[in-house]
Amino acid sequence: MAAAETDREVPSALCSEFLNFSAKDTVAKWLQATDLPKEVYQHLAGYVPKIYCLGPNLNPTSEDLLAQLLLQAPLEWYLCGEDPLVGLAKLEKNNQPSQLCGHVFKVGEPTYSCRECAADPTCVLCMQCFLGSVHKEHRYRMTTSGGGGFCDCGDTEAWKKGPYCQKHEPNICDSSQEDPLANLSADMIARTYNIFSIMLKYAVDMLTWDKEDELPHGLEPPERGDTYYCMLFNDEVHTYEQVIYTLQKAVNCTQKEAVSFATTVDRDGRKSVRYGDFQFCEQAKSVIVRNTSRQSKPLRVQVMHSSVVAHQCFALKALTWFSHVIRYSDALRRILCQVGLQRGPEGDNSLVDTLMLCDSKMWKGARNVYHQLYMSSLLMDLKYKKLFAIQFAKVSLEAGSHLASRLQSDYVKDDHDREFSVTDLSVQMFTVPSLARMLITEENLMTTIIRTFVDHLRHRDLQGRFQFERYTAQQAFKFRRVQSLIGDLKYVLISRPTEWTNRLREKFLEGLEAFLELLKCMQGMDPVVRQVGQHIEMEPEWEAAFTLQMKLTHIISMIQEWCASDDRVLIEAYKKCLTVLTHCHSGFADGEQPITLSMCGHSVDTIRYCISQEKVSIHLPVSRLLAGLHVLLSKTEVAYRFPEQLPLSELSPPMLIEHPLRCLVLCAQVHAGMWRRNGFSLVNQIYYYHNVKCRVEMFDKDLMMLQVGASMMDPNHFLMIMLSRFELFHIFSSADCRKRYNRESANKDVVQQNSTLIEEVLHLIMMVVGERFVAGIGQVESCEELKREIIHQLCIRPMAHSELVKALPENENKETGMEKVIDSVASFKKPGVTGRGLYELRPECAKHFNLYFHHYSRADQSKAEEAQRKLKRQNGEDSALLPPSLPQLCPLFASLVNILQCDVLLGMLGAVLQWAMEPSGGHWSESMLQRVLHLIGMALLEEQQQLESTLDDNEVTFSFTLKISRPGEAPSTSPSILAVLETLQNAPHLEVHKDMIRWILKVSLPVSLSLLCMVRDKDKAERKRKAEMARLRREKIMAQMSEMQKHFINENKELFQQSLEELDASTSASLEHSPSSWDSVLVCVGPRRWRGGRGERRQVVTCILCQEEQEIRADGRAMVLAAFVQRSTVMSKNRKRPPHDPESYDPIFMHPDLSFGTHTGSCGHIMHSHCWQRYFEAVQAKEQRRQQRLRVHTSYDVENGEFLCPLCECLSNTVIPLLNGEQPGLVQWLNTTSQQIKALHSAHRKAKPTSDNPYSSSIKEMLTTFGTATYKVGLKVHPNEQDPRVPIMCWTSCAYTIQSVERLLVDEQKPLFGSLPCRQDDCLSSLARFGSACWTVSSLATVQSHFIRLLAALLPDPQVENSRCILDVDMFHLLVSLVLSYPAVHCQDSSGLSTDIAELHLLHLVTVAHLVQILLTSIPVELTMEQESGGVEHEEESVCLLYNTLRSHIGSCVYEVSSGWHLWRAVKAGILPFLRGAALFFHHLHGVPTPPELNAPGASEWEVLCAYLSLPSNLLQLFYSYQEVLEPLLQGFPRESNKLIELPEDYSALINQASSFTCPKSGGDKSRAPTLCLVCGALLCSQSYCCQTELEGEDVGACTAHTFACGAGVGIFLRVRESQVLFLAGKTKGCFYAPPYLDDYGETDQGLRRGNPLHLCRERYRKIQKLWRQHSITEEIGHAQEANQTLVGIDWQHL
Repeated sequence: MAAAETDREVPSALCSEFLNFSAKDTVAKWLQATDLPKEVYQHLAGYVPKIYCLGPNLNPTSEDLLAQLLLQAPLEWYLCGEDPLVGLAKLEKNNQPSQLCGHVFKVGEPTYSCRECAADPTCVLCMQCFLGSVHKEHRYRMTTSGGGGFCDCGDTEAWKKGPYCQKHEPNICDSSQEDPLANLSADMIARTYNIFSIMLKYAVDMLTWDKEDELPHGLEPPERGDTYYCMLFNDEVHTYEQVIYTLQKAVNCTQKEAVSFATTVDRDGRKSVRYGDFQFCEQAKSVIVRNTSRQSKPLRVQVMHSSVVAHQCFALKALTWFSHVIRYSDALRRILCQVGLQRGPEGDNSLVDTLMLCDSKMWKGARNVYHQLYMSSLLMDLKYKKLFAIQFAKVSLEAGSHLASRLQSDYVKDDHDREFSVTDLSVQMFTVPSLARMLITEENLMTTIIRTFVDHLRHRDLQGRFQFERYTAQQAFKFRRVQSLIGDLKYVLISRPTEWTNRLREKFLEGLEAFLELLKCMQGMDPVVRQVGQHIEMEPEWEAAFTLQMKLTHIISMIQEWCASDDRVLIEAYKKCLTVLTHCHSGFADGEQPITLSMCGHSVDTIRYCISQEKVSIHLPVSRLLAGLHVLLSKTEVAYRFPEQLPLSELSPPMLIEHPLRCLVLCAQVHAGMWRRNGFSLVNQIYYYHNVKCRVEMFDKDLMMLQVGASMMDPNHFLMIMLSRFELFHIFSSADCRKRYNRESANKDVVQQNSTLIEEVLHLIMMVVGERFVAGIGQVESCEELKREIIHQLCIRPMAHSELVKALPENENKETGMEKVIDSVASFKKPGVTGRGLYELRPECAKHFNLYFHHYSRADQSKAEEAQRKLKRQNGEDSALLPPSLPQLCPLFASLVNILQCDVLLGMLGAVLQWAMEPSGGHWSESMLQRVLHLIGMALLEEQQQLESTLDDNEVTFSFTLKISRPGEAPSTSPSILAVLETLQNAPHLEVHKDMIRWILKVSLPVSLSLLCMVRDKDKAERKRKAEMARLRREKIMAQMSEMQKHFINENKELFQQSLEELDASTSASLEHSPSSWDSVLVCVGPRRWRGGRGERRQVVTCILCQEEQEIRADGRAMVLAAFVQRSTVMSKNRKRPPHDPESYDPIFMHPDLSFGTHTGSCGHIMHSHCWQRYFEAVQAKEQRRQQRLRVHTSYDVENGEFLCPLCECLSNTVIPLLNGEQPGLVQWLNTTSQQIKALHSAHRKAKPTSDNPYSSSIKEMLTTFGTATYKVGLKVHPNEQDPRVPIMCWTSCAYTIQSVERLLVDEQKPLFGSLPCRQDDCLSSLARFGSACWTVSSLATVQSHFIRLLAALLPDPQVENSRCILDVDMFHLLVSLVLSYPAVHCQDSSGLSTDIAELHLLHLVTVAHLVQILLTSIPVELTMEQESGGVEHEEESVCLLYNTLRSHIGSCVYEVSSGWHLWRAVKAGILPFLRGAALFFHHLHGVPTPPELNAPGASEWEVLCAYLSLPSNLLQLFYSYQEVLEPLLQGFPRESNKLIELPEDYSALINQASSFTCPKSGGDKSRAPTLCLVCGALLCSQSYCCQTELEGEDVGACTAHTFACGAGVGIFLRVRESQVLFLAGKTKGCFYAPPYLDDYGETDQGLRRGNPLHLCRERYRKIQKLWRQHSITEEIGHAQEANQTLVGIDWQHL
C-alpha cells in the first residue's frame, strides 16, 4: 500500500518543485562551487529518480519534458554561460559546416554506392547526397541499409572521383585547416570541458554499471523506496515463442501483452516485465529462469532497484544529448573527442576504451546509442578519427592473454548479432586506405588479425593441420563469429598501395608470413580415403573447411594483387611461399614408393602413389598461392628482369605438380564413379572445387600449377607421371597396346572406369596446353579471360544479365567487370510484358568456341555442343566443332606446346585411333575419339601458327605433320596416324566424326586436297537428291490427307450443317431478318423486341464430366456453369465507408459510390447439376480424409464451398444454372400503377400469394444453390435460403458484374460486343437469365414487396416508408433489379400487356431518373471546351428546358448554366456507361443479336445504342413525351474507372518513403516489412507481431486486416523492402507476383539482392491492374498455389 501512496504523492510534490526550479540559479550555484562534479552528481541524485521510473509503465513524453527542464537545461546554461537558446544559436552561426555528411542510416533506408567511383563497396551515400552528386549518372548500386552505417559524402578517400555532393562542396576560401577551437573563448572551452567530462563519465559509469541494488558514489538518492524492476534481457538463442510462453507464465499477462514485451526486448535489448517490491520481482525472475533453462542457458533476468534503472535511462538520454549538442559546433565535437580519448592519470583506459571493452555486457539499446555517438563525434572529426582507429585496433586486437584479442574474443563469446557489437565499427575505419596503411605499419594490424584468427581455431591433427571433424554446434557458432576477423582483414587489404615504403614492405611481408602459417594449417586438411566394399557410415564434416576456404578466397586474391604491385615484395613473397611449400612436402611420406617408368623410349624416376587407395586432400592453399605468384612473375616480367634473385633453378617440378595432380585425379575418379561409396560429402566438395565461388583459388590454380610444372619438365616425363597417377600407365605402356587392350576381357565396371579416366586424362592434356587466357601464361590482356568466359556461357544459350553475373567470378568489390566487355561479344534483347531481357552472342564470336572449355560442367558441355552444332546446321556449315586458334604463350611457359608433339602423347593418340578401327566393344568411347581428334586439331593449328610466325627463320621446332605421317618403327610396324585417319574417314560407325576427320586430313595433306574435293562434291549432290525426294513425298501425303477430309465432310453433312448453324446463329439470323424497314431493326427491349427464329433454335451443350449432350429446357435436367462469387470493391468510390453489419443490412438499393459489390465470374465450363454434386461430394470426402492424415492448407477451402473446376482447375465456389432465353408471363403498366400496387399491398395483408413454377426440380435446386452462395459470400453471413435478401443479392451481383465488364471494355478500348471471351459471355447470359428466374424459388410476396420498394424510388408511394433520395441510388442496379423482379408481379395479372412493354417503360423511367441525377451532379466545364457546331440545337434546347425545370423545383442550390451544348455534352458522357450496361444486360437476358456497329469501336455508338435499346436518340424526348406524368416525380456522372495508385518512376523513392514509415503501434519504431497497398496507397507494417489485429476471432497481420477493410478480402500489395508484389485473398490464400519494377537489363530484383537501379515498367503495372479489374486476383492465387505447393504452407494471414 505504501508504495502506491508515495506513487500518488510524488507528482504533486514534483510539480511544486518544478514550478520553483530555475536552471539559471542552479548554474549560478555550480559556477561558485569548488567541487563541480559533486554538485552536478548531487543535482542528478536528487532529480533523476523523481523523473524516471515511477511506475510499471514508462511514460516517455512527460519524462522527456521534465528531463529537458530539470536536467538538460542546467547543463546547456552552464555550457553557454547564457540562455541556451541564444548561446547555441551563436555557436551555430560561427560554425563552419563540415564537409562530411555523416548521416547515420536508419534500418531500411536506401543507400547508394557507385560501381565506378567507390573505393570499395562499403562506401555509400544517403539519398540526399546521392541525388546531388555526379554518381547518379554512373552505374550505381542501390541497397537498403541494415542500420548503423553512415554516409561517406565528403570523404575524399572513399571516392575515386566526385567525393562531394552539391551540398557538401567545400568553399575554396575557407581555410578549413584552422583549429575549430579558435572561435571559442577560453572561458567557454574550460566550461565545456568540465561539463563534458563530468557527464560523459556519468554516462559511461551508469551504462557499464553491474550492481543491481546500489549506485556509484555521489549518486545515492536522498530517500530510497522499496521499488524494483524485473528486467528481461535479449539473447539470440531463444525464440519469440519461447519468450512469449514464459512471460505468460511468469507475470501472468495476456498473450497480447507478452507479445508486446517480447517485441520490445527484441528491439531494445531489454524490457522491465514487472514492477513492485523486491519479493514480487524476485518471484517472477525465478519462474523465467526455471522455464527457460531446460534446453539451453536461461534467459538473462535481473531484479534492479528503480533508482539504478532511472539513472541508466538518463545516461542514455545524456548520450543522445551529446549527439544533439555537438551538431551546433565543430568545436564542441572536438572537445568531446578530447574528453573521450583522454587517458587516466595512471595511463588507465580512456572513457571510449571503457565503453568498447564493456560492449558485450551492454544491452542492444545502449549499444546503439553509443555507436551513434561515436559516429557523430569521433568518426566525423578527421584528427581524432586516426587516434580513435589506433585505440580501436589496440583494444580490438590487444592480445592481452595469449588466447586472443579481448574485444574480439568477447564478441566471439557474446551471443548478440554482430551489427550491434562495437567490432562492427571496424568497417568504418579499416576501409579508409590511409588508416589501414597506418595500422599495418604502426600497429602491425595484419599480423595481429591473422594470429588472433589462428589462435581461435585450436583443433589440429598430428601434422598441425586444422581439424573440423569433432565440430560441435558451440564451435560452429564460435567459428562464425571468428570469421568476422577475416572480414576485417579484407577491409584492411581492399585498397592496394600505390607507393610502397620500406616499413610497409617489412610489415606486409611479416603479415604474409603469418598468413602462410594459416594456409599451412589448411594444406592437406580434411583428407579423404576411398571406401571399398561398404558405403561410408557417417558423412564426414566438410563444410567448415570450405567455409574457411570461401572466406579466404578474396583475401588470397588480394594478397597476390598486393604482391604484384611491387617487384621486391613479389620476389620475397615467392621465396617465402616456396619455403613453406617445401616444408609441407617433407612431411607427406605414407604410400609413396620410388619407381621407374619407361614408355616410347623414354624413362623417368618418380614415386608410386595410388590415389584410389591412399589419402587425398582437396585443400592445397599453399601450392595454389605459389602457382598464382609464379604466373605473376611472368606477367610482371620479374622472371626475365631479375632471374638471378629467383630460386627457379632449385625448383623440383615433380614436387610442385604432385598434390594438384592428385586433386585433379580425384575429380576424374569421382566422375568415373569410383568413389560412389564415399557418399555426398565428397560429391559436394568436388562441386564446390569447380564452382564459380571457389574455382579461382582452387581448380584454376591447380591447372596453373600443372602448367608451371610441365613448362619446366621433359613433356614425356610429365605425361608418364600423369598416366601413372591416373592409374592408366599399364594400358598405354605395353609394347602392343594398340592391339592388346581391346582383346582384354576385364570386369565390365573396370573397363567403363578406365574408359572415363582416359577421356579425363586427354581432357586434362588439352587444358594444360590450351588454357592460355590468363595474363602471364598467354600473351593476352586481362579482359580477354573475361570475354572468353562470357562467350562460352552464351554458347550454351542466351542468358539474362543476372544469370551471367552468377556464372562469373566476383572480385572483392562484388564486381565481375562484365559491363566493360559484354557489348563487344553480345547484343541485348529487351523483354516483353513477361520474361526478362537476354544477351545473345554476336555471330562473329562463335569462332572462339572451344568444346572443351575448362569451366564447363558435363551438362554445360553437352548443351553447348548441341546448341553450336544446331547453329552450324542452320548456317549450312560443316558440323565439325573445330578447336579455336589460341594466343601465343609467354616465354616462361613457351615449352608447353611440346607436349603436343612428344612421343608419349603420339603413342596415346595412335593407340586410341587404332582401337577405333573396329566398332566399340566397350573398350573405347565416342567421346574418347572426339578428344583425340581435338588434340590432333590443336597440334595442327599450333603448327600453322608457328610456320606463320617463323617465316624468316629456317628452323621450325614444331613438326607435328611429319611425326603423324611416319609409320611405327620395326618390329611392330604399326601404320602412321594419318594412315589410320584415312581409313577411319570412311568407317560407317564414325559418321558423326566424319567432318572433323576430313578437316584434319585437309589441313595436314594439301596433296590429297583435289581428291577430297571430288568426294565432297559427289557427296553434296547425293544429299541434294535425297532432300528433293523427301519434299515430293511430303507433298503427296498432304494431298491425300485433304482429299480424305473432304470425303468425310460430305459423308457427315448434316452433322457439320448443324454445328455451323449453331456457330453462326447470330450472324445468319441478322442476315435473314435484314432490316427492310425501321420495324425489324435489332432492338433488344420493348414490344418491338427482335424474336429471331423462335421455334427452331435449340441450345445443346455437353457436360465436361460425363461427356453427355443435353438440351437446355425449363423442365429438363439442370445444367450448370462453375462460378466464383466474391465481394469486391474494385469500382468503389468510397473506401472509407465502414463495412455494414451483415445481419441487419438491407441491400435493396445500391449507393452510386458502389462501395461494396458482389462479383460473379466463371470459367465457362458446363456440367450436369447431378454430375457436379457428385464431384463436389467427392472433393469434400477427400478433404475429410486428408484432415485426419495431416493438416495442410490446400489452395481451395472446402468448408467454404470452394472447389477447382474439374477441367481447368479454376477456383470456383458455386455454380450458375443455365436457362434458355424465354420467360412466360404478362403484366399491367403505368396508367394503373397505383391501383396495381395498392392491390398488392392489400393482398399481402390478407394471404400469401402463390404461383406455378415452370422449372424442373433439379433446376430449382440449382437456382437455390447459386442464390444462397451469392447471398452467403456477398453479405458474409451463414447460408439461409429463406432470407428475403437472397434475390436482391443475386440481382445486385448481376448488375455489378455487368458494370465491371463494361468498365473493363472502356479501359481497354474494346468494342461493346464481340470482344468478350466466351467464358465471360456465357457467364453474363447465365447471370441475367438466372436473375429473371430466381424469384421462382423465393416467396412470391417477398419479391413483390421488393418490387414495390424499388419502384417507390422512382414513383412516390405513400405506403412505403423512408424511400431513398434519388441521388443515393445507383440507377443501373435499380434497372436490373426492377426488370428482374418483374415476373413476380406479372404472374398474377391478366391485363394482356406483355413484359416487353413493361421492360421498356421501366428502362424509360430509370433513364430519365439517371438523366436527372446527372444534371444535378455535373458542373459543366464551360470555359475549358470550345463549342463544336453541329445540328444538335434541338437537344440543347430540351436539355436547358429540363435543367431549368429542375432548378425551379429545387431552387437555387443548382448552378445557373447558359450553354445547352455543354450540358448536352455532360449528359451524353454521363449516361453512356449506363446505356452500354443496359445494352449488355438486355442482350444477355434475351439473346438478341447485336448490331454490327457495336462490334467495332467507332463514333456512331450513341445512335446505334439508342436504337438497340429502343430509345429516341434525343433522350430528353422521353421526359417531354410523358411530361404530365413525370413532372411531379422530380426530386456525378460518368464514374471514372478506378485505377491502382500511381507509382513513382524510380524505385528508390518508394524505399525512401518506406524507410521513414514507423510502425503505428509500437511508438516510433521502424517497421521491418513496410508494405504498400496498391489499391488505396496505405503503408502498412506487415509481418510483425506488433500490428496484428483480431478479425473474426483470429489474429491476423496488418495486410490481411487491411484487405477486409479496403478490398472486401482481396488485396494487392507491394512489399517495399523485398520489391515483391503480394496478392492476398481471404485469410488462407496468397501468392507472390513479379513486381512492376525492372532494372536496365529487363529483370526484376525480388529481395533487392543485386542492387541495380529499378524503374517502373508501365506495361507490367497495367497487367496487374487488369488482373484486379477483371476480378482475377483470387484465380491467379489459385493457379499459383496449385503450381507451387510451397506457397500453400505459408501462413498468409500473418502478413
